[in-house]
Amino acid sequence: MGTAASKRRAGRDRDYLLQTLDEHESGINCMTISADGSVLATGADDHNIRLWSAKTSPVECLSILAGHADYITYILIEENFLVSASADRTMRKWDMTNGQCVFIYTGHTSLVNRLVCTGDFLFSTSYDRTARCWDFDTGACVRVFRGHKHGILPILFIPSDPEEGEEFEEDTEIYKKDIIITGSQDNTAKTWSFETGECLKTFRGHTGAILCLTTDPLGKILFTGSGDNTIRAWDIYRGAELHVFDQHQAAIINLLCFNKLLFSISADHTARCWVTDVGDCTRIYKGHKHTVSCIQIDNGLVFTGCGDTIVRCFDARSGAIKRMFKSHALAVNCLQIVDERLFSGSVDGTLKVWDISDLKGDVFPDLKSNGSASKVTHDGRGSTENRSDADSGIDDREYRDRRAQNMV
Repeated sequence: MGTAASKRRAGRDRDYLLQTLDEHESGINCMTISADGSVLATGADDHNIRLWSAKTSPVECLSILAGHADYITYILIEENFLVSASADRTMRKWDMTNGQCVFIYTGHTSLVNRLVCTGDFLFSTSYDRTARCWDFDTGACVRVFRGHKHGILPILFIPSDPEEGEEFEEDTEIYKKDIIITGSQDNTAKTWSFETGECLKTFRGHTGAILCLTTDPLGKILFTGSGDNTIRAWDIYRGAELHVFDQHQAAIINLLCFNKLLFSISADHTARCWVTDVGDCTRIYKGHKHTVSCIQIDNGLVFTGCGDTIVRCFDARSGAIKRMFKSHALAVNCLQIVDERLFSGSVDGTLKVWDISDLKGDVFPDLKSNGSASKVTHDGRGSTENRSDADSGIDDREYRDRRAQNMV
């Protein structure tokens, strides 16, 4: 029998839980939200993508996008279209207004990991050691980026400054056109010329796979998170290493940069906040009992999803835990915040909707803006889908099966 206090806590958890949606037949791997916040999309191991009404009460399933032959690894929304990546080696473009697949992008020879869309072009990465650029409208493959020695995971796109006319900055040989950045299981990151497909710089120094990338809002400094437990900061255009952030004790799962603050989550059961200029760790968000798998920052609050089945909310400034959301049966893979509701997707196959309307944080000056002026196009919106145990070299599905068994 539980104590009166434990029963009160269980009652509060139920009060915050608004809805459980269990239409997916297996684990939810990834999640994204439309630009206006009205449609939430989830991709799962059941090979399907589902669209949900993110602003209605109750939340309802709007459409099922079925057609992939294997599990969904990544999804993004571009205007009225959703693009999905899958372990079936393809990407599909869907018309969200009618749920129809309008194009299948084929060419990768292994699982497709990540996607980035610039409007006119779609970029993808794969375990086949290539990144590819596709014409978003026609589906034609217009560029293949070859040079990594192992599978490619994260990807970024940095557009050129429209006021810059020359290809190279005078006297410095700094490339000034559109660039792509990739991170690989070969322990390196690379920058590529969008126009020619050639490798511009190779960032060497990590001793483990590069699992995540982000930049400062201006797109001048690159941050790489690795299976070697470190984060490194680099001058993107010169290729010089600037700082090493070395306080994590296990692999870095994802990175988020807000102005001069960098947030990291790790397999060491913590999230951390760093000052990017000097590399100092200013806050540690503790209490997780397993790998921290995803993160969202909102109004001075840090939300984390964890392998221990729990979603946690911390005050960003103090690091104090404000709430734990307990209802999932297995690991939490992805999070999204829409207005005053939190959505969580799990290996248990459920999408849960939580009330966060009463949660308020003490906002850092650097958290008053989320860097929305950033010109960089990332392969995500702050949630992570880094499921590959790339440092061990084992297959993504094997890792997820193993993780699901050990998450509770």
